[in-house]
Amino acid sequence: MTARRIAFINEKGGTCKTTLAVNVAAWFAQTKQVRVLLVDLDTQGHAGKSLGVDVRELELTAFDWLTRDDVPLDRVVVPTAVPNLSLVPAYKSMADFPLVSSGRPGRDHLLKEKLKQADAAGYGVVVIDSPPSLGLTTTNILMASEEVVIPVATTYLSLDGCAEMTESVRRACEEQGNQDLRISLVVPTLYRKTQLADEVLAKLASYFPGKLARQPLALNVAIDEAQSHGKTIWEYAPWSRGATLMQQIAEDVDVAGRRSKRY
Repeated sequence: MTARRIAFINEKGGTCKTTLAVNVAAWFAQTKQVRVLLVDLDTQGHAGKSLGVDVRELELTAFDWLTRDDVPLDRVVVPTAVPNLSLVPAYKSMADFPLVSSGRPGRDHLLKEKLKQADAAGYGVVVIDSPPSLGLTTTNILMASEEVVIPVATTYLSLDGCAEMTESVRRACEEQGNQDLRISLVVPTLYRKTQLADEVLAKLASYFPGKLARQPLALNVAIDEAQSHGKTIWEYAPWSRGATLMQQIAEDVDVAGRRSKRY
C-alpha cells in the first residue's frame, strides 16, 4: 500500500516548517506506532540537525538518492533516537538538484518515483520537509504528495506567501496532473497575542474555512531548546506547554488527512 505522504511547505522561510515536520513525524511514529520516513529536502539540513544527526559527516544524502540510480533508499536512510522514525537527510548538495536534474526525463516526478521504495520498505507515513522557495525541488514535492500542510507566521507579509502557496498547489492539481493533492491544514505559527496576529488569524480562518489548526503554534522556549539539543519536544520536555501545543497540531494533521476516503 502507498504510504501517506504529507508535505510541509511554505515558499517563505522562517515559518517553523522544519519544527512542525520533525515533531509531527515523531508524533506519528510514537503515537500511531507506524514506520515513518522523514525526508529532508532543504539545503540547510535542519531536519537532521533537529534530531541530533550530524548531516555534515554523511557520505550520502537525499541529493544522491534522487539523482543516482545506484543509491537506493536503504543506503541513505539514517535511524533516529525516536522509535519507528527514520530520516533521509539533506545538506548543501541539494542546491545542485535543479541543475543536475533539469535535463532528465520526468524531472518533475523523480521524488514520486523514488518514494516507491518507501512503500516497498513498509513505511506507513512519509513526511517531507521542503525548501523555502519555489523551484524544481518544490515541484517534485508537490507531484509526490497528497497532503500539504502550510505553516504561516502570524505577520502581515506572511499572507502573501500563503496565497502563493495556494496557487502552486492549484497549478500542481490542474496543470501538472496531481489530482490527489490538496491543502489539508494551515498552521499559524510564531503567535503572540497582538491585534495584528489576531487579524491574521481571522483572515486565515476566512480564506481556509475548516482547514485552520485549532490552536496556533505560539512562541515557545521549550520547543526552541529541544531543537538546540537535537531532540523532539517529547524527548526534551514531554509535559511542557510546547508539547501540548505540538500534540494538538499533530492530531489536527492526522484528522485532516483522514477526511480523505483513503484513511
